[in-house]
Amino acid sequence: MPSIFAYQSSEVDWCESNFQHSELVAEFYNTFSNVTFFIFGPLMMFLMHPYAQKRSRSIYALCVLFMVIGLFSMYFHMTLSFLGQLLDEISILWLLAGGYSIWMPRCYFPTFLGQNRPQFICLVVIATMVSTFLSFLRPTVNAYALNSIAVHILYIVFQEYKKTSNKELRHLIEVSVVLWAFALTSWISDRFLCSFWQQINFSYMHSIWHLFISITFPYGMVTMALVDARYEMPNQTLKVRYWPRDTWPVGLPYVEVSGDHKNC
Repeated sequence: MPSIFAYQSSEVDWCESNFQHSELVAEFYNTFSNVTFFIFGPLMMFLMHPYAQKRSRSIYALCVLFMVIGLFSMYFHMTLSFLGQLLDEISILWLLAGGYSIWMPRCYFPTFLGQNRPQFICLVVIATMVSTFLSFLRPTVNAYALNSIAVHILYIVFQEYKKTSNKELRHLIEVSVVLWAFALTSWISDRFLCSFWQQINFSYMHSIWHLFISITFPYGMVTMALVDARYEMPNQTLKVRYWPRDTWPVGLPYVEVSGDHKNC
C-alpha cells in the first residue's frame, strides 16, 4: 500500500497530463492556477475589514481558510497524493461550515433549534466533524458531496432573491450564480469529457474551474453579507462597492457599512 504522502497515491486524477512540464509537479496548470486564491484572499480580508469589525471577526478566518484551500489544492495537484486530496477537500468543507455558521439566516434554522445561532453553530461543527471523518471512508466521492452542498446554498439564495427588491443584491446573486455555473461546468467537463479535451489538446478545464471558483468566493461572500444584514444588522446600511474602481466594468465586490438610524 503506497504512503499517503506518495506522489499519485490518490485515486483522483484530473485530465491534465502528468509531469508534462516538470518532474516535480504532476499537474502544472492545475497547480499554479491556484495563485488567485492568494490574491483574492488577502484583498477580501482588507476590503471587508470595516464590515468584519461590525458583524463578526470570523470573516478573517474565512479569508484565511480560502487561502489555505489554495495552498492545499496546490499541494494536491503538485503531488496527486492522498494526503493532498484530503487536505484540499476537508479545508473546503470547513470553509463552507464557517459560511453557514456566520451567515445562515435564522429563519432557515432547523425548527428544533428555534433561532438560536450558538446552538446552530454547534450543530454545524458536529456535522462538519462527522463529515470530516466520513471523508476518509470513501474519498473518491468527496468532491461530489461538496458540490452537492451547493444545491442547498442555491435554495437559500433563490428564496432570498424572491424576497428582495434590492437591485444590488439581486445583481450580486445573478452574477454569483452565473460564475458558479461556469465553474461547475468546467469541473464537470474536465471530469466527464476528458477524452474530448485531450483530442483537441486542451486539458485545462480544471484550471479554469480554479479561476472561476476563486472569483465566485468574493461575490458569494458579499451576497451573503447583504442577505445577512437584512436580518442581523437592521440599523445598518450596506453599500456595495467595487475594487479598484466602482466605474470599472469588472471589479472585486465589497461592502461599506454605515448606520441609517431606521426603525426596526
